[in-house]
Amino acid sequence: MPEERNEEAAVRAGNFIHDIIDEELAPGGRCEGKRVHTRFPPEPNGYLHIGHAKAICIDFGTAEKYGGVCNLRMDDTNPDKEDVEYVDAIQEDIRWLGYDWDNRFYYASDYFETMYEVAVGLIKKGLAYVCELTPDQMREMRGDLTHPAVSPYRDRPMEESLDLFARMRAGEFEDGRMTLRAKIDLNSGNFNMRDPVIYRINHTHHHRQGDKWCVYPMYDFAHPLEDTIEGITHSLCSLEFEDHRPLYNWVRDNSGLEAAPRQIEFARLNLSYTVMSKRKLRRLVEEGVVDGWDDPRMPTLSGLRRRGYTPASIRDFLERVGVAKTPNTVELALLEHCLREDLNHNARRAMMVLRPVRLTITNYPEGRTEAFEVENNPERPEEGTRQVTFSRHLWIEEEDFLENPPGKYFRLSPGREVRLKGAYVVRCTGCVKDESGHVIEVLAEYDPETRGGNTPDGRRIKGTIHWVDAETAVDAEVRLYDTLFTEPNPEAGEGDFLELVNPASLEILTGCKAETSLADAQAPCAFQFLRLGYFCVDSRDSSAEHLVFNRAVSLKDGFKNGK
Repeated sequence: MPEERNEEAAVRAGNFIHDIIDEELAPGGRCEGKRVHTRFPPEPNGYLHIGHAKAICIDFGTAEKYGGVCNLRMDDTNPDKEDVEYVDAIQEDIRWLGYDWDNRFYYASDYFETMYEVAVGLIKKGLAYVCELTPDQMREMRGDLTHPAVSPYRDRPMEESLDLFARMRAGEFEDGRMTLRAKIDLNSGNFNMRDPVIYRINHTHHHRQGDKWCVYPMYDFAHPLEDTIEGITHSLCSLEFEDHRPLYNWVRDNSGLEAAPRQIEFARLNLSYTVMSKRKLRRLVEEGVVDGWDDPRMPTLSGLRRRGYTPASIRDFLERVGVAKTPNTVELALLEHCLREDLNHNARRAMMVLRPVRLTITNYPEGRTEAFEVENNPERPEEGTRQVTFSRHLWIEEEDFLENPPGKYFRLSPGREVRLKGAYVVRCTGCVKDESGHVIEVLAEYDPETRGGNTPDGRRIKGTIHWVDAETAVDAEVRLYDTLFTEPNPEAGEGDFLELVNPASLEILTGCKAETSLADAQAPCAFQFLRLGYFCVDSRDSSAEHLVFNRAVSLKDGFKNGK
């Protein structure tokens, strides 16, 4: 292989991966005349999260940029937690993000026979041997920076290793009894090169191969072989694999297979108030902290989708984050900012009252109903208008009335006027309370000359509130979400990360009042509920008989650089 260029110089230029590829496609470069070929290789043992979305956009986006192709490959080399459920979910998530693999869909398990043959070839070359150390013994003999590792089986005769490896495959030995190790360098400063295990025994049923195999390749051995078999030119992966690259190259170069993929690492995505470890996400699901992988508080793509995030907002976010070699943590507020920008332009407007209190217009005729034409989206006039009905009895937000308001309170209070959005100006005349002193009804009079919210006499109305006609309102359940953790970096401390779960991450409101146009709303419809935020129809629990809306994000933008 040609000497790898200094990647740090490319980091300063922007997308350093594309800079490297540009150089390799140039005349005399490693890939001159070749088609760029990438792959996205998830392990089907859980649902994809937004960190995987970064890898998806890099892998598929790089192929798109250079007119190349990208494979989707299920890296199903560990049968313990793999399942077809995850295979299906991964495909759905990638398509939802806007990418496709053009029938280039593969399984690592399709290559098990080839991998086994490569391992046999390494034994014959004197580059692998069967080891009988237990995991604990292997750790004890791993050595340190001043002492090499030790393996009493390193000089085992080739014929003996071949025989034992064949018997391992035949199922003669129990789990953990033996491993196959690469024979590289027990004194290497890179511990990944100290005769790493490349095969282990595992008598577990495989979701595709059944019980055909009881020896499985380790990831560091399988990955470069998968890339080589598929003709991958650029194997793009997260920075945690940088120290594994020498082993990747060693397996590739000693496999006896054609093609020469190159591994390039980028910084993984870290997001504040979020955990990205699949193991920790699995704990959240299995211990009932959240309601499944698609819980809207989860950073999984299925959870984000259910919460109301859009593919466009996630791709915009990832573009802004960029591709770099240096790890950093991105503010959750930036992701929310990208969603607001998208939904502000694309989401239809509607009125919903979350904590309703009745408003009675005492001088409005009983039994009379009229309709107002209101715009569906001021950002997109082509989406037209809808009608909202108005009658003597309305619902307003409980917090939009205070009997004794503080200064600079511009909503309803005795003697004060407000504009009912798109309807009339009303003046509050009082309220009705129950026996405990709780306000159960607000009283007001409307000015019939202010239809549409106009004031012909030019008087200034400082407050505008939303409302819903009580005669036609639809009941709904609304779920308000906050961050799942109370600390920006829940993985930083020494304690159990579950101790930092936010007990107020979900608030469920029932008896909310929606305008009648929302009665037929279905997922994945998104709305801006006036003055409240951006919401979507819940894709799992909502029905015509029981409407459920999830708040995707509030109206207030917490991103300090967002404009």
